[in-house]
Amino acid sequence: MSEPRIEPVKDYLLALQDNICQALEAEDGTATFKEENWQRAQGGGGRTRVIEQGAVIEKGGVNFSHVYGGQLPQSATASRPELAGCHFQALGVSLVIHPENPYAPTSHANFRFFIADKEGQDPVWWFGGGFDLTPYYGFAEDCRHWHETAKAACDPFGEEIYQTYAKWCDDYFYLKHRQEPRGVGGLFFDDLNKWGFDRCFAFVRSVGDAYIQAYRPILAQRKQTPYSDRERKFQCYRRGRYVEFNLVWDRGTLFGLQTGGRTESILMSLPPVVHWDYNWQPEPGTPEAELYDEYLQPNRWIL
Repeated sequence: MSEPRIEPVKDYLLALQDNICQALEAEDGTATFKEENWQRAQGGGGRTRVIEQGAVIEKGGVNFSHVYGGQLPQSATASRPELAGCHFQALGVSLVIHPENPYAPTSHANFRFFIADKEGQDPVWWFGGGFDLTPYYGFAEDCRHWHETAKAACDPFGEEIYQTYAKWCDDYFYLKHRQEPRGVGGLFFDDLNKWGFDRCFAFVRSVGDAYIQAYRPILAQRKQTPYSDRERKFQCYRRGRYVEFNLVWDRGTLFGLQTGGRTESILMSLPPVVHWDYNWQPEPGTPEAELYDEYLQPNRWIL
């Protein structure tokens, strides 16, 4: 088992943040990310980058954080009581991109490393992360490209990896109170340490580098599609599901709030414009109904 090392993970995550921001700025063409560096009173801090009101991206954030301390929050120890009282460090890049055009999907990605130690014991560590896609109007070719890119990132690490983590993504990004998925999936993994540090880190780099390869071509293809108030209204309605998931179910949001992270950075994932309509249902046969009937259903986008 290779020994865990924090510095190369931190260097990679900072570089990943830079690379993703540069690619998204180039695709938007007008807006740039504003950066804020912040410190956490209990230890650590981060680098928040937000882009707003661009030609393509209505709101987006690509955030890096590195926090540490001597007491883990309840969200981290509920399933691992043995970690209570451990010193911990948590590093990650988390991002959400909300395009203005309803035909361009929202995307989310997160890549993180966690390590906890107690005197006299070996450290406990793991990686987690992945990426997922939330369209408002479905395009089969976009879904195939997204999943093909995800699979290509996984394949060097085992034939079963893509299917395992794609299913985990479907299961995790599911609104139990609505009984519907948030989007069309992607990859999700957590507690990853079974291959040793070096191979696990290599896997995270492969998936991290694949995110912008998966998302940018879709954004480029859809960003100038003509749309009307109808599509915009549906987009804002479906964005409500995104808010519900992040505030009710997302473990990362809960961890950040419980560790005293920067609230503005944690909640940057929320879309700028959203609304809820009471008991709204799409009319059968419409493109809006197609999202529910064809895309928010179990689907093997690639064999």
